[in-house]
Amino acid sequence: LPAGLSQWFPALEVLDVSGTGLTEMGTELLSLPCLHTLLAKNNRLGGPGSLPKGLGQAPLARSLRVLNLSGNRFSEVPPSLLQLRGLRSLSLGGNRLHGIPPDIQELQSLEFLYLGGNFITAIPPELAKLPCLRYLVLCDNKIQSIPPQLAQLHSLRSLSLHNNLLTYLPREILNLVHLEELSLRGNPLVVRFVRDLTYNPPSLQELAGRTIKTRNIPYTPSDLPESLVRYLSLASNCPNPKCGGVYFDSCVRQIKFVDFCGKYRLPLMHYLCSPECSSPFSSASQSSTSQSESDSEDEASVAAHRMQKVLLG
Repeated sequence: LPAGLSQWFPALEVLDVSGTGLTEMGTELLSLPCLHTLLAKNNRLGGPGSLPKGLGQAPLARSLRVLNLSGNRFSEVPPSLLQLRGLRSLSLGGNRLHGIPPDIQELQSLEFLYLGGNFITAIPPELAKLPCLRYLVLCDNKIQSIPPQLAQLHSLRSLSLHNNLLTYLPREILNLVHLEELSLRGNPLVVRFVRDLTYNPPSLQELAGRTIKTRNIPYTPSDLPESLVRYLSLASNCPNPKCGGVYFDSCVRQIKFVDFCGKYRLPLMHYLCSPECSSPFSSASQSSTSQSESDSEDEASVAAHRMQKVLLG
C-alpha cells in the first residue's frame, strides 16, 4: 500500500485494492481509524508478512466490518484476522485453506462467512459459537460430514454446502429454525443414499444399564460408584417410537429420510439402540415407502415448512 495513505485520506472508510497484484499490505493500513470495508480480492497475498503486524491492536480492529481476501494464496486463516472482533463479513474463498481454526469463535459479530473453493475437510464444532451468523458458505471443499453442533446457529438463514463429499446430514439440522436456503447439489447424498448398519454388541455394563433404565429400577448415588451413576445419566432414548429402549455406547447408525417442500428427500443421520429397530432399506428410486421413512416424514412435518428453498440440482 502507498506510504502516507493515512495522511492523505485520514477519514477513508472503503478501500478496494483488488486485482492489483499485492503480495503484502503495509503498516499504513493500521492508521486508518475510520476504515470499515477492505476489499483485497484476487491478489497474491498469503505468504509471510502479507498482513501487517499489530493488526489486532490497531484502531482498524474496532472499525473494520467487511474484509474480503478471496482469490489469494492463504493456506490458513491468519491468526491476526481472528482479533478483528468488529467483523461482520469475512470472505476467504478461493484460497488454499485446509481447515477452519477453532478460534473462529472469537468473531462474535460475524454475520457472513465465505470459505468456498478451498480444501477444507472438516468443520470445527466451535464454528457453532457464532451467535450472529446468518450466511455460511462452505461450498466447493472436501467436507465429509457436518457436526451436529451446527444446529446451535439459531440465526442462520443460508447454508451452502454444494460440491463437497457429504453422504448424510445430522438430524439436528432440523433445529435450524430460521434456515431458508440449503444448497446440497454435487454431494454423494444427492445421487445415492448411504446406510451403515455395522453394530457392535453391547457390553455387559451397557446391558445392565439398559435394564435399569427401561425397567425404572430405583437407585441412589449411595448405591453405586460415582462412575456408574455418571454412566447411567448418559442414557440416550432410542428415536424409534415403537421401541422405548435406551442406549449408551453401542448403537446403530442409520439414515432417516425426511421430505422437504414435498419434493426433496434428505437423508439425516440418527442412531438406534439395536438393528431390530431399523426397517429394510428402501431406495429413493422405489415407489414404496418404508416404515422408517414414514416415521421420519411425520417427525419432520412441523420443521419441513420452514425450509423454503432446498437446492439439490
